[in-house]
Amino acid sequence: MQTRKIGDFASSAIGLGEMPMSIEGRPDREQAIRTIHAALDAGVRHIDTAYAYRIAGESEAHGELLLGEALRTWGGDRGTVLLATKAGHLRNTPGSVWQQDGRPEHIKAVAKASAKNLGVEAVGLFYYHRPDPAVPFADSVGALAELLDEGVIVRAGVSNVNPAQIRQAQESLGGRLAAVQNQFSPAFRSSEPELELCTRLGIAFLPWSPLGGIGGAKAVGAKFAAFHDVAAAHGVSAQQVVLAWELAKSARVIPIPGASRPESILDSIKAADLVLTPEELSAVD
Repeated sequence: MQTRKIGDFASSAIGLGEMPMSIEGRPDREQAIRTIHAALDAGVRHIDTAYAYRIAGESEAHGELLLGEALRTWGGDRGTVLLATKAGHLRNTPGSVWQQDGRPEHIKAVAKASAKNLGVEAVGLFYYHRPDPAVPFADSVGALAELLDEGVIVRAGVSNVNPAQIRQAQESLGGRLAAVQNQFSPAFRSSEPELELCTRLGIAFLPWSPLGGIGGAKAVGAKFAAFHDVAAAHGVSAQQVVLAWELAKSARVIPIPGASRPESILDSIKAADLVLTPEELSAVD
C-alpha cells in the first residue's frame, strides 16, 4: 500500500476509524479485535480513536482500551503503527448529546490518561477534538503545545475546524500542526477549503466519515450514480471509488473509513491502489 505523511510519520494511505467498534451498534469485542488485526495484517499503519468513543453512560475510553488490547495481542511490530486519539468531546450521561470541554487542564489530563489506555509512553497523534465555544481556541491549542513540549504526545492535530482555526493552530503550535481531521465525503463537501489549505501548508488532512458515516457507506452507490458507474467499470465497490476519489484530491489526504468487520476494511484499503482516469474523476467530482 502507498504511504502518506502525517508529520514525520509515513502512514498508510488508508487508515482505520475505530469509532463504529465503540458506540451504539458496535460488534462484540472478539469481532472488533479481529477487524483491527485484519487491518494491521493488510498493511494499515494508522488507526484513529477518541477518548469519547463509547456508549453514553458506560465506562469512558472504550475505544482507546479496545485499541490498546488489540495492539498488545497483535503479532506485528507495534512501533510501525501510528495511534491517534482526541480530547475535548464527551458523552457523560446515558442518552446525552456530545458535549465539549476545551479547558486546557481537561485536555492535558485526558492526554495522559489516553497514553495509559493505549499502552504507549507517548500518544503518537493527539487531536483537540472539537472547538469549545466556552473556551478560547488559542487556550485549548496551547495545551497541545505544552503536551508536545512535555513529551506526553508526539504529534498534534485539530479536528472539526475552519481555515482560520487551522492557521491559528499552526501559529500557536509554532509550525508543529501535523494533521487536521474534518468531515468530508460525497455527501459532505463543505470542508473543501480546509482540505485545500492543508495541501498548501503541507499538513495531513484526514476525512472522518469519508464514506458518509455509519449507515451511509452501504448506500453511497445508490445515492451517487457516478460512483456506482465508475465502480461497475472497474469491477470494484462504490466505496473503493469514493476513497480513491478522495485520495486523488491531494497527496495530503488520508481517509479513515470506519469498520466493524474485517471484510469492510479489507475492501476499503484496496482503494489505495485504484487509479481513476481524469475523466472518471471529473464525473464523480
